Amino acid sequence: MTANAPVTQDVLTIPRKLPEGGKINLVGLTREALHDVLVQHGTPEKQAKMRVNQIWQWIYGWGVRDFALMTNLAKPYRALLEEHFTVEIPEMVSKQVSEDGTRKYLVRIAGGHEVEVVYIPEDGRGTLCVSSQVGCTLTCSFCHTGTQKLVRNLTAGEIVGQIMMARDDLGEWPEKGAPKNETRLLSNIVLMGMGEPLYNFENVRDAMKIAMDGEGIALGRRRITLSTSGVVPEIHRTAQEIGCLLAVSFHATTDETRDKLVPINKKWNIKALLDALREYPKATNSERITFEYVMLNGVNDTDEDAHRLVKLLEGIPAKVNLIPFNEWPGAPYKRSSNNRIRAFATILMQAGYASPIRTPRGEDIMAACGQLKSATERARKSRAQIAAETGQA
Repeated sequence: MTANAPVTQDVLTIPRKLPEGGKINLVGLTREALHDVLVQHGTPEKQAKMRVNQIWQWIYGWGVRDFALMTNLAKPYRALLEEHFTVEIPEMVSKQVSEDGTRKYLVRIAGGHEVEVVYIPEDGRGTLCVSSQVGCTLTCSFCHTGTQKLVRNLTAGEIVGQIMMARDDLGEWPEKGAPKNETRLLSNIVLMGMGEPLYNFENVRDAMKIAMDGEGIALGRRRITLSTSGVVPEIHRTAQEIGCLLAVSFHATTDETRDKLVPINKKWNIKALLDALREYPKATNSERITFEYVMLNGVNDTDEDAHRLVKLLEGIPAKVNLIPFNEWPGAPYKRSSNNRIRAFATILMQAGYASPIRTPRGEDIMAACGQLKSATERARKSRAQIAAETGQA
């Protein structure tokens, strides 16, 4: 398989048409796709570029979803849009707010499926953790989301719609004509929610292009971080077609351990993954790659692991996020002690790698890293079942 070869899975993605009335949802269409559907449904070609710009700003700049309110469009044209199109985002089913201010949204998408989205506030700004799939195929043994079977990919509209829904809840849409405000409650996006983003590459790419577009949501590429467990062939495409920051769910320093923790390692092992990552900063002139490393007591947290990790990272501009394991009912692992995590971090720092220890957020509402799992799919495996599957029994 070449570095540019697309990775595909036989996973259903919902079409753009909605079941009621067959109207086309404009949310999630790239500028090019929006141009095409407008022309196909009666917009004169000579006007199409202007109309795309106008509609784009209404939807993504000001959060307007009613064509009747798009006042710089003529009334007959608004009627034409209403006849053929709709502007729909996922439905917020519920919201939980943690003691630390973290918000966890349960979001319903087409077909009645649900995903979870998390907003983490910090010092007047905040990060939205976005999902890319319903469930996950990767079955990482320390991750609660991984115990939920994959249902389907999210569409580009359902991905960018999570951002729009959070902006609704935060009251962050600017008013038309108001002075530009650089202060953002939703300042960053991390594709670290449910699913493996690189197994849904095209939809993730299109959604992030919309999020980065300067005439709408306007988040710079360095405000977006995509987290992958190691879909090696798509890493090059991410650099070329998205160009956002990259994080890698690494979690182990030997193939034997990583095979159990992150089973995708059996397909693309540590060497193959690191070889691909060495090329990523060159391709994007990006900042350091973030290596995510969940600290599991007695599994991957020894001094020897830390020294191996230092050696593995040679030649890669990197920082390491050490993540205290967030336990969930039935989890087969325990969190490393604070002393063990600090000792691990010290070895990395002495070798010149930034190694912040992540403060768990939203644990009281099961919103912390690795805890997301939609409420309708929560049939939990027992601790013994998971342990047997991962060789920890």
